[in-house]
Amino acid sequence: MAQERKGVVTLKGNPMTLLGPELKAGDKAPEFSVIDGTLKPVTLKDSAGKVRIFSTVPSLDTPVCDTQTRELKDKSAGIQDKVAVITISVDLPFAQKRWCTAADAEGKIQFLSDHRELSFGTSYGVAMKEPRLLARSIIVVGKDDKVKYVQIVPEVATLPNVDAAIAAARDAAK
Repeated sequence: MAQERKGVVTLKGNPMTLLGPELKAGDKAPEFSVIDGTLKPVTLKDSAGKVRIFSTVPSLDTPVCDTQTRELKDKSAGIQDKVAVITISVDLPFAQKRWCTAADAEGKIQFLSDHRELSFGTSYGVAMKEPRLLARSIIVVGKDDKVKYVQIVPEVATLPNVDAAIAAARDAAK
């Protein structure tokens, strides 16, 4: 049973329970297993040796998630050769692919689905128990598999500070 944390986030003003640990900069990045657009399992090891920006959203089919992901795609354009930009949600891979095509994000962001087990969400402490969605967050993991930056947005219906996450990823890629 995953650790439960209350009082960290709200969804439209309603308190949510997060499942999993509270990660901090310097922690070892937890392993996870999600799936890609071909339903193939993907783990932390699959992006070893790169800096990773993990952006979690409740659902790409909502306006705030759409804006967050487009902003991340645009603002990370100059670092994508050194940094893996990954969006994770519980959306089915087919819905992620549809969004990716419509947003011209193909090859710019990797989309991964945590719908099967909430493995990423519970390992990184961003799974919301009540709606079984991921809280809005951005987590930067360095080449050394250490957490470099964590931002969990207190009100899920608001945008994260993408600029701060990009700056942390740039620093980690030096």
